[in-house]
Amino acid sequence: MRDLSDVGNRAFTSAGIAWRLRADGARCGVKIATFNINGVNTRLDALLAWLRKEQPDVACLQELKAPQDAFPAQAIADAGYGAIWHGQKSWNGVAILARDAEPGEIGRGLPGDPEDSQSRYIEAAVDGIVVVCLYLPNGNPQPGPKFDYKLAWMDRLLVRAQQWYDSGQPVVIAGDYNVVPTDEDIYDPKSWRKDALLQPESRERYERLLAMGWLDCLRHVFGEERVYTFWDYFRQHWERNAGLRIDHLLLNAELAPRLRAAGVDRWVRGQPKPSDHAPTWIELGPGKAVKKRVKKAVKTVKKPGKPSTKTT
Repeated sequence: MRDLSDVGNRAFTSAGIAWRLRADGARCGVKIATFNINGVNTRLDALLAWLRKEQPDVACLQELKAPQDAFPAQAIADAGYGAIWHGQKSWNGVAILARDAEPGEIGRGLPGDPEDSQSRYIEAAVDGIVVVCLYLPNGNPQPGPKFDYKLAWMDRLLVRAQQWYDSGQPVVIAGDYNVVPTDEDIYDPKSWRKDALLQPESRERYERLLAMGWLDCLRHVFGEERVYTFWDYFRQHWERNAGLRIDHLLLNAELAPRLRAAGVDRWVRGQPKPSDHAPTWIELGPGKAVKKRVKKAVKTVKKPGKPSTKTT
């Protein structure tokens, strides 16, 4: 097993993004987002518009659907972001973007299976934080080899997640997990019962991540309130707000106390020719979490506080 302590040291000493500053000069936090872009070149304009408006400090992208040499690095650099990426022609692909910084790559490809050639996993050090970006296999149809691959991939993820959790370094694991954790994370589970995203085996492995101590940020912040990150293109799922929560950001014990807020940039999903996912994000501060919540009408936003039973 690789000793990860040196990785943490590099993360803390690497050149990274500065803390955001308010008008009064006070530091106000680091924003980390995850976004399944569903084709980085097809939706490049949408990606750049989101980066300009929301200005995440770190953005984890999934489903690039572009080979390594076709990633739009220059356009992203012109937008003020350094990037590392793990591309694959037509399918999969992950990237980590950092505002005004170059992510320090730690590794690419989920350890544990040297025969796995799918581009689904990448790690980097950014601003003193270890950032893990993943695109977990969908697993459909199930049962079958694709579902078996999903479960095996999750087993490997559990091993890697435990290594990172035990490393003592501040770590976030962000991405499209292709797992609906509970029936409260989907508009109506009945028609999805046979889908790989809801299978007990998938959910049990996700629950094991949380049992290690990883904090599911959106669920922690929103409590019992329904919040979605994905709306299928078919049968007017977006128009009916018939969504699923499958994009997650998990924090380990070193980072969880710094959680300030979490949200979903729903406006992106409502744009012409959108991804079927909306960007999902958290904001971290320099100290303990603020026990206060705020909700804005334009997008789904909350700060940590007492759980709510309100539905959206």
